[in-house]
Amino acid sequence: MTLPDSIFCSQFKERFRGFLPVVVDLETAGVDPFKNALLEMCIVLIQIDSEGIFAPQATYFEHILPFEGAELDKKSLDFIQVDPYQPLRFAIEEKEALKNLFAPINRALKEHQCQKAVLVGHNAWFDLLFIKEAVKRTGVKSPFHSFTCFDTATLSGLIYGQTVLSKATKAAGIDFNANEAHSAVYDAEKTAELFCTMLNTWRKIHMNYYKSSE
Repeated sequence: MTLPDSIFCSQFKERFRGFLPVVVDLETAGVDPFKNALLEMCIVLIQIDSEGIFAPQATYFEHILPFEGAELDKKSLDFIQVDPYQPLRFAIEEKEALKNLFAPINRALKEHQCQKAVLVGHNAWFDLLFIKEAVKRTGVKSPFHSFTCFDTATLSGLIYGQTVLSKATKAAGIDFNANEAHSAVYDAEKTAELFCTMLNTWRKIHMNYYKSSE
């Protein structure tokens, strides 16, 4: 029986049809991408080795100042425990933050010869909508596919029967500290671990199946 080439290849451009998965997590001042501010953004680049095994590679993060006229929902701010104008955040303007975070993605796209990044997130639609609105406001060119995304909540529901990040990571054998949750860096890095674990598990299942069928 022939192995499905895309699952067992060791290059992103072949594994995901020319797309590069990039893990993203945001913290926002509400749930409305049109009105509420983007306050934290973290991206995690993924690597793939010669055996086709995935692992988190590098983390990039920015604190972001609310855009002019943004609405700040107090309940959301209390939940994520962020004061948008706290000087020690060392927050920067939204446009500068996007440029800083998109730069390593664009370098990775060239390195791996991929045409677009695909946003990987836990409830990825939320992050993608906020990024799309931030891009419209700032005029910064986005490296992300405009609608395709990989949602780890859906994938972990399929594989582990768990859709909440803390429960899905534990089901995957990944440590999760609830006290550190709702930080863009922590959640992005745990989402990246979960995504890589699911990809590697899927690869192993297929490898064992095809070996047993020979």
